Amino acid sequence: MNILFHHRTRGKGAEGVHIMGVTNGLRSLGHSVHILSLPGADPESGSASSGGTQHENSAVPNQKGTLVRWLLDLTRYVPEAVFELFELAYNLPAVLRLRRAVKCHNITTIYERYSLFMFATVWWARRKNIPVIIEINDSCLVHRVRPLFFRALARKIEGWVFRNATGLVFISGHFQQVAKDGYRSIAPSVISPNGADLNQFVIDEQAAKQLREKLNIDDKVVLGYVGAFVHWHGIDWFVDFIADKIKQYPDLVLLLVGDGVSFEPIKQRIEQAGVTSQIILTGRVAHQEIATYIGAMDYGILPDSNDYGSPMKLFEFMAMAKGMVIPDFSPVTEVVKDNETGWLFPANDRNACIARVLQLVADKEQQRRVGTNARHYIEQHRQWKHNAEQLLGLLPDA
Repeated sequence: MNILFHHRTRGKGAEGVHIMGVTNGLRSLGHSVHILSLPGADPESGSASSGGTQHENSAVPNQKGTLVRWLLDLTRYVPEAVFELFELAYNLPAVLRLRRAVKCHNITTIYERYSLFMFATVWWARRKNIPVIIEINDSCLVHRVRPLFFRALARKIEGWVFRNATGLVFISGHFQQVAKDGYRSIAPSVISPNGADLNQFVIDEQAAKQLREKLNIDDKVVLGYVGAFVHWHGIDWFVDFIADKIKQYPDLVLLLVGDGVSFEPIKQRIEQAGVTSQIILTGRVAHQEIATYIGAMDYGILPDSNDYGSPMKLFEFMAMAKGMVIPDFSPVTEVVKDNETGWLFPANDRNACIARVLQLVADKEQQRRVGTNARHYIEQHRQWKHNAEQLLGLLPDA
């Protein structure tokens, strides 16, 4: 089967990892996948490809990609109404690019990561009798940091897309239910959280030991965080809370991997509390090095999440046989069983989060047991090939 994966993201970070995960999952099942990205936003560009990988944008000059990225950055500063008109206008070039890609690669199925105001793919695919599966990572029905200006129009377009696609892929049951309640009738759908690539997240105890020795934490219990230092992940308040308690647990080290807007305030808080030997900041590391850093940890922490996201870091920790302390939002509870594949605490209860983390410091047996269970869960249920199998099951001839 020749599949076109169309997205309108920047192709970086967790978005890029997800796109490549689903793509490689489909390829592992024997399908040919072509990624249609904005110029300069191809998640495969600059990386070694295998199996005859083809890129719709592989020949796009760098300066064109730079221009597109500049335009994307500019949208942060324009009024919301103008930004949404940009999104709506993208439907026209999208159709032209889709037509070219489908003809060039003899595409038989389209898989698209949904974007607000984007209807052209479903409209055009229906006219050409090409099945189109839509992956839902956003919706005008959910809370938004930047409120919509053309909300009624966005809702009308979204309802039409959700009804007329061949199938829908939701990241959680909660998200699926919100769509069903909001639009009553939607296309057939499945619930498919994120996954992990076990070829990348390989347990290497020797590499982990070497890193622990390098960081001088080989004899410590290491609690870890990997990801962006942004407020919505809660890492800022978590450090603020634990900085006053961690001295009472001399065997505990908090290893923080990543960067972001909260990095400097967090660094200042650590220095102010005088716990730089127990809370270690690594800064940003390459994604291919993440497995080694997680391997050097004993368990993980994600202080905050939401009802609409599927935290990539959760699956990566589980793939490395590391349990995670994480809030009990619905997408999380569909993956994690408390005390079996992770440790849950009531969402938004900061004191409960800290208490759960500290309860585990001395229980190395539980850390190992839960970590082993977590890895087994990923092996059996949440490799990217499982995501691929789920979405293919929505096709008419599946």
